[in-house]
Amino acid sequence: MKRLVADLTRDPVSLAGAALATVAAVLILSLTAMGLLGFRGGPYLGIIAFVVLPTIFVVGLLLIPAGAWRARRRARIAAEHGEKPPPLPVIDLNDARVRTIALAVVALTVVNLAILGLATYKAVQVMDTPAFCGSCHSVMAPELTTYQRSPHARVACVDCHIGPGAPWFVKSKLSGAWQLVSVTFGLYSRPIPVPVHDLRPARDTCEQCHWPTKLVGDRLKVITRHLDDEANSARKTVILLRVGGGGAAGIHRHVQTGVTVRYLADPSREKIGTVELTLPDGTRRTYATKDGPSTPTPGSGWRTMDCVDCHNRPTHQYGSPEGEIDAAIDDGRIDRALPFVRREGLRLLKADYPTHEAAREGIRRGLVAFYSADSASWPGRKGAVEAAATALGDIYTTNVWPTMRIAWGTYPTFLGHDAAPGCWRCHDEEHRTADGRTISQDCDLCHALLADGEADPAILKMIER
Repeated sequence: MKRLVADLTRDPVSLAGAALATVAAVLILSLTAMGLLGFRGGPYLGIIAFVVLPTIFVVGLLLIPAGAWRARRRARIAAEHGEKPPPLPVIDLNDARVRTIALAVVALTVVNLAILGLATYKAVQVMDTPAFCGSCHSVMAPELTTYQRSPHARVACVDCHIGPGAPWFVKSKLSGAWQLVSVTFGLYSRPIPVPVHDLRPARDTCEQCHWPTKLVGDRLKVITRHLDDEANSARKTVILLRVGGGGAAGIHRHVQTGVTVRYLADPSREKIGTVELTLPDGTRRTYATKDGPSTPTPGSGWRTMDCVDCHNRPTHQYGSPEGEIDAAIDDGRIDRALPFVRREGLRLLKADYPTHEAAREGIRRGLVAFYSADSASWPGRKGAVEAAATALGDIYTTNVWPTMRIAWGTYPTFLGHDAAPGCWRCHDEEHRTADGRTISQDCDLCHALLADGEADPAILKMIER
């Protein structure tokens, strides 16, 4: 023990290593104890507690024997030359000058630690922001853009992609290490694959804010579409959505208390082969198709259904050209009085462009060419045409990213069954049990159609009264 203490105190490298290891160990134990007592910092606090500090601890431990080896080597060389090992510097605190220097070093060390702590705290705050997450230039620009216009625009990225606690943070950062290399050297896929197999379970993220057992009941939804005629005529579809929740029937019957749904699907989860339903009374039914996955395959085993199986685009939502232009006409960004503006807008939105800049210019040029052909009405329509071109350019640059090979429909939503199979992945009357039961395709299970593409639905007049 005396030899070890002598080695530790004789070489500055060993001293530095011992100091680093001791400080890191104390901080690791402190943060771990705080976690056990219920303290929950931001997700990025995990990088300090479980990545940075352990690294510093290991480095400190490695410096201790390195310093001891240096001390013994110096002592051996001195002995070979008949000399005594070099003495350590003497710090005489009785000397006023030495005492002043020592106090100054201690004071500056405290100040430096405070600065380092503040900088670390601010760094963690910055790493928690969406701006930091979306800072990978063109790679994450599509995700950041769609996030900023989503229902979750005020929820930090880390709250959903990582969630509370350190274990998932560490897992995500370890996988992110390769992502950093991929971004640096351009090795990433275009488009970025949907990370369906790497997402944290919804109960740890979505259900921090949303409660599937809460009774929501029925909700009225009005969908406005426009025709491709000269007047861009509006047509309204009115649906009563049976949202359900709690113990009530409806869309969320899949997550009722006591109900468990498991399934086997292809890796993209777009084709579901076998579905296993367990009811509150313990009854279990297995529904299968003739050609769908019936046994677990590598990377696609049994999955217990949760929120993201239907709400697969809760934030990064890419629209359809039809839905986007209808919304723009409905809220006045595109003047409905422009003849055939929906038809022409769709034609220009669906064209191919190499870049966003080319898309904006091509859309503007196409609209101007169409409307300026009527020289008599062109002067009065010029302002509306320019505004429409800007709105269409915004629609395109939000949903289509040529440099990332993201086109219309690249990322479909499973919520509903318009843009993708969605509900019909299971509710297709093709999934059958051994005794002939099927998963029903009855529309009334989830909604009641009160009006279908009507110019002036009677149900809306009744509600207005």
